[in-house]
Amino acid sequence: MGEAVLGAFLPVLLEKLADQEITVYFGRLKGVDKKVLEKWTRTLTAIEAVLSDAEEKQLTQRAVKQWLDDLRDLAYDVQDVLDIFDTKMLKRRIEKKQGSKSKLWSSLSISKVKSNFGLNSAIKKISDRLEEISTREKQFGLKKLGVSKKPWKMPPTTYQLDGPVIGRDEAKAKIIHDLLSKQENYHVVGIVGTGGLGKTTLAKHVFNDAATGQFSPKGWVSVSDDFDIVRVAAAVLESVTSAPVQVKELNSILEKISKELAGKKFLIVLDDVWRTCSYGQWTTLQASFRVGAAGSKIIVTTRDAKVAKMMGDSSPYNLKPMSEDDCWELFQQHALLNNRPEHVEFLKEKIVEKCNGLPLAARTLGGLLRCKEVDEWEDILDHKMWTLSDSDQNKEDDILPALKLSYHYLPPTLKRCFSYCAILPNDYEFEEMQLILWWMAEGLIPQQPKERKQMEDLGRDYFHELVSRSLFQKSRNGKSLYIMHDLVTDLARWAAGSSCCRLEDMQNYDSHQCTCLPKIRHSSYILGMYDGVKKFEVYSEATSLRTFLPLGSLSIHYLAHKVTSYLLTKLHYLRLLSLNGYRITELPDTIGELKHLRYLDLSYTLIESLPDSTTTLYNLQTLILKWCGRLKALPTSMRNLVNLRHLNNSVHGHWKKCLLSLVN
Repeated sequence: MGEAVLGAFLPVLLEKLADQEITVYFGRLKGVDKKVLEKWTRTLTAIEAVLSDAEEKQLTQRAVKQWLDDLRDLAYDVQDVLDIFDTKMLKRRIEKKQGSKSKLWSSLSISKVKSNFGLNSAIKKISDRLEEISTREKQFGLKKLGVSKKPWKMPPTTYQLDGPVIGRDEAKAKIIHDLLSKQENYHVVGIVGTGGLGKTTLAKHVFNDAATGQFSPKGWVSVSDDFDIVRVAAAVLESVTSAPVQVKELNSILEKISKELAGKKFLIVLDDVWRTCSYGQWTTLQASFRVGAAGSKIIVTTRDAKVAKMMGDSSPYNLKPMSEDDCWELFQQHALLNNRPEHVEFLKEKIVEKCNGLPLAARTLGGLLRCKEVDEWEDILDHKMWTLSDSDQNKEDDILPALKLSYHYLPPTLKRCFSYCAILPNDYEFEEMQLILWWMAEGLIPQQPKERKQMEDLGRDYFHELVSRSLFQKSRNGKSLYIMHDLVTDLARWAAGSSCCRLEDMQNYDSHQCTCLPKIRHSSYILGMYDGVKKFEVYSEATSLRTFLPLGSLSIHYLAHKVTSYLLTKLHYLRLLSLNGYRITELPDTIGELKHLRYLDLSYTLIESLPDSTTTLYNLQTLILKWCGRLKALPTSMRNLVNLRHLNNSVHGHWKKCLLSLVN
């Protein structure tokens, strides 16, 4: 879905190409066509006019989709080159304010011939690729539909998405009856159903019902598709103790679980268990549950009845699709029909047919149509995306049509922000501000004129709109945390294409897929206990990587010194770098070479100081040093970080708005 990036990306590039200061810089480069920026602008403007038509045609024409993917990759490279000039100009302004006598064009002087040669070569390659892409575009007969200049406005929103469960009273009563009636040592209660049926929602309502108040302790663990027994056991321990797990050996964790549960009537939910859970792993884990008091229960939600039976429930509850009336009620709740004077009952039959009994489809379709005028509803309900087969899309996916339509009708800026979430693992819980700062670092939130909204406020608008469309939803574990349904995560990965990829998936690439590595811009991975150089070998091929993001729990993790001293500094285009949770003691001086860096997270590390070169990261917006207990002081030239907006160096996680003086 290349248009997801390009619809909002190209206007930003075109604005940057019109910058007179950058034009002068390009003119100073020897060996570069003086009119190269004019040619780039002319070609990209013509391409921008056909993007809307290309977006429609890519659904059925593989060649158009490939063209959009190649154009997106080229747009990233254009931005990287322009950022180099931006940073050089910023450096010059800082030096000038500090009284430096360096010449305006010193960064492009003859002493920099080698560097400039590489830049000249990159500009030449971009020009050649842009010409080739323009030639291919003419073969598709794309229509110049133009670009809508009508600004997107936030529609009325509601965040009351966790209201009373609709249409599941019978199922809820049956599950609670099973929890309270059987009094053996401990018992497994399974909830089975396909994706999007509402298994997790039903389990949430059961878990929080007053009738389950007799259980103590209560714990909730999102298992997902990676049943790592150490991770799952640690999550169980954390959920019943509400404290981080510091031990790292499985036996020690299991012993602590047994100690916490011994003689107690507990209730633990293991949510979203996949086939990756083997009988041997389950046997090892369940030994810790046998010490509980009679009547203890474990709820398991899964898409596979065999998993529930393997875990001990011989007759799990099979969750059925919702009735048409219940689907309609849920749809109305999310479409805010009570706030609409128009009569839409005549569309009820068509809407519930599209929902197909799936609560997730009803919620997302309601969130989509809520944002549209009623006279647009029929066009959306008749869109060809409802009937496209996998072969039509040239894509092996199983994304709900309602989800695809919800994405399809997002404003371009929201498409970029949502598709970036493809880097998140299944069931990953995230904070609102955390994601907004990532978006800012990646340039997904446009800079606003001074009299308009701050980027952070605009990011909140984007975030809340994605919540209201049910693409993000509140996590069960806390009001401040959010999560994406597995099928929504699949949607984000479908939308992002090759630009976002998790390290674990990259390591499984075959020889054909490896050709995509240079196109990957954003990547995350699950923290390991000992992460050595070998784990990151594949990143040596992803030379344009912008996001290096480890994700995981707050237990103990170690990172090989060579990763920070050698590998990371080879990823010259990094904008977001996190080493959160690693027990590293220092950063290399070469960190200052990451001139594109906007976000640096060193939380929970053992560093004692930051190298002075950190103060040359002029583009840095966010610096997080939370719980860095050994950090003694910050570098003296922090005032050079003129773009720094957020500095968090507390032990309580409170954000501080940076008050550093700015260079105008």
